[in-house]
Amino acid sequence: MTVPKILLFYAFTPLVDPEAVRLWQRDLGLSLGLGGRIILSKHGINGTVGGDVRAVKMYLRKTREYAPFRDIDVKWSEGTGDDFPRLSVRVRDELVSFGAPDELRVDETGVVGGGARLTPEQLHELVAEKDVTFFDGRNAFEAQIGHFKDAVIPPVSNTREFVAELDSGRYDHLKDRPVVTYCTGGVRCEVLSSLMISRGFSEVYQLDGGIARYGEAYGDDGLWEGALYVFDKRMSVEFSDHAAVIGTCVACGESSRHMQNCADPACRVQLVVCETCAAASVIHCDDHAAQLHV
Repeated sequence: MTVPKILLFYAFTPLVDPEAVRLWQRDLGLSLGLGGRIILSKHGINGTVGGDVRAVKMYLRKTREYAPFRDIDVKWSEGTGDDFPRLSVRVRDELVSFGAPDELRVDETGVVGGGARLTPEQLHELVAEKDVTFFDGRNAFEAQIGHFKDAVIPPVSNTREFVAELDSGRYDHLKDRPVVTYCTGGVRCEVLSSLMISRGFSEVYQLDGGIARYGEAYGDDGLWEGALYVFDKRMSVEFSDHAAVIGTCVACGESSRHMQNCADPACRVQLVVCETCAAASVIHCDDHAAQLHV
């Protein structure tokens, strides 16, 4: 019996020859029949793969045999069996495209100069002790269906816009306050927290393992509200049967966690669209909707 699983993972560690690692990872993934996306750079590896649980476990075991990836950070979730159309393995300048590859410093222990790591339990302890500001390290559209309570959500459409946001002075009032960065699985806030510290933020933390690990620990009975956006065919996941629905359908205004692409095939904008409107209408983003009426 096939049991589909999805593995989310990353490791910041120096790689002398990312291209050689790419070829090995590609051949390993294809031999096991996996789908997903794997990014490699001189800074390490970042990926999501899916397939039968036995194949995914074998992939993880073989990947951890490579010494730099021995302590790779992983999160498991349920799959559908059709979560990825294919396997993509690429080498890029950055594991996460902040547009600042020369700012990031990595050694065998991970990111140099990043925020202090917090387990979900330590996060609760910090919130009980201090007036903490949550800082969302994801694209703004991801936060439409789920985020930490009272989080600062920068209006970025992609990760490359974060550097300009930080340099704008818009968040300078947070430089002397405790700030907890968070993202889906931890990889984006590893980089974001280091960028914030280098720009004068004095007390920066990062949620270790991201929202995914927090959800494993507390589900919907803690500080998280809503659903978690994911970059595969599932689009979103919930941590319990009583998750809050905080998204609002762009067409009718009803509460929804369902997300889909703008109907224009060239557009990558993600929209909250309830299932009723998704079935009954063709929904475009504001820009493309305006073009239709010109």
